[in-house]
Amino acid sequence: MIQDGKIYLGTSTKPEYLELRFANRHGLITGATGTGKTVSLQVLAEGFSDAGVPVFAADIKGDLSGIAAVGEPKDFIKKRNELIGLDVYENRAYPTILWDVFGEEGHPVRATVLDMGPLLLSRLLELNEVQEGVLNIAFRIASDEKLPIVDLKDLRALINNISERSKELTTTYGNVAASSVGAIQRRLLVLEEQGADMFFGEPALDISDLMRIAPDGRGVVNLMTADKLMQKPRLYSTFLLWLLTKLWQMLPEVGDMAKPKLVFFFDEAHLLFDEAPKALMERIEQVARLIRSKGVGVYFITQNPLDVPDTVSSQLGNRVQHALRAFTPKEQKAIKAAAGTFRANPKLDTEAVIKELKTGEALVSMLENKGEPSIVQRTMMRPPEGRIGPLSAEERRGVIEYSPVFGKYEDAVDRETAHEMLAKRTEEAAAATPSPGSNWSDVIFGSGTSSSGRKTQGVGTMVAKELQRSVSRTVATMIKNVIMKSIGLKR
Repeated sequence: MIQDGKIYLGTSTKPEYLELRFANRHGLITGATGTGKTVSLQVLAEGFSDAGVPVFAADIKGDLSGIAAVGEPKDFIKKRNELIGLDVYENRAYPTILWDVFGEEGHPVRATVLDMGPLLLSRLLELNEVQEGVLNIAFRIASDEKLPIVDLKDLRALINNISERSKELTTTYGNVAASSVGAIQRRLLVLEEQGADMFFGEPALDISDLMRIAPDGRGVVNLMTADKLMQKPRLYSTFLLWLLTKLWQMLPEVGDMAKPKLVFFFDEAHLLFDEAPKALMERIEQVARLIRSKGVGVYFITQNPLDVPDTVSSQLGNRVQHALRAFTPKEQKAIKAAAGTFRANPKLDTEAVIKELKTGEALVSMLENKGEPSIVQRTMMRPPEGRIGPLSAEERRGVIEYSPVFGKYEDAVDRETAHEMLAKRTEEAAAATPSPGSNWSDVIFGSGTSSSGRKTQGVGTMVAKELQRSVSRTVATMIKNVIMKSIGLKR
């Protein structure tokens, strides 16, 4: 719901808005399970869509898919609208494209191994520093030798190839330890068995398909089905970070705009930061800091505000805080930290209110005026206009088949890449090596020509000549001994 370039969020002592001109300054939605985070996410997604801004969000439990269906006029929604004074309200569906890494509940999403890169792939494979070094060598050789690495079988073939050539590669690229090669191959095998190999391949995702505008001018809501993906948290977090990185790399600089070009919601954000190595954390911070200049807003959704490191949290200007529980010292610390991130309201005890918030209520602070955060307010969030709850299997199938990208990604493409090219090299090398029984007379007794054009001798010829030299030396020694004995000289 848009009013004068602002998304209406709900009502506190006054209506609360998110100004579109500040929407690319990123945001944070936090709160305990069941306090209304998903509904707040849906409210924001609908608002951005109404403003003509495409949205990408992970649908963790399937509940968010209801945005593609017309909402139902229920009594609690009517009561909420009366409480917040919302007169203009219409139940309607939003233009939606469903995606799924596994290609089951949405259009398949694929990336090439080359696009993923060694840093993110090392994170996905949980490699140590030495193993990551070997993976970097593999990517460098693929670049130098023009070997396209598209899927996991390409990478397996390439890793095997550099293992066989390790001695010749050491002086140019560095040491390729057999133990590291073995570890990488084992991790790739595990990844394949988990079904993650379905993510790697072609056709790769075209970023422009995430930035579609519907014929009625609303932004398309892209939902990544993530209930199954969440069972593999490393794959989930690595995929979303890869997507953010692709957006950052491919989109042009635009500076501050009247509204974002795309808004990206990262649910279960703690999975991105858990046990992240230093190099990966630097990448996350860099992307979060710079992607706003590409017109992209990133909103992290998590239970605990402490899940997001300070270096990233400091860049999140728009905040929605749902209720937190305080049963343990860690939870009490989280509440105190959450309260400390807001611009204080002298009329509110922010720390106490966080524990008192009811479902559908939140503490809200958005950027305003010249970009400063607004005073935190206890806010009753507005209800979504789309359905609250998941699509049925039949409805989901209809959304997929009527999608503007239906048929573009459904069938995988398998062209000649590193796996086939390396296999061809092996075949050619084998063909160039004489097999037993072929041209045996030339091999044993004959001669040939070397690559430099010089005449070469067969094995039999060389053996015969050496035997002749040996016999000559033996006969000469015997004659010498006989002569010396005949004249009475000792040896």
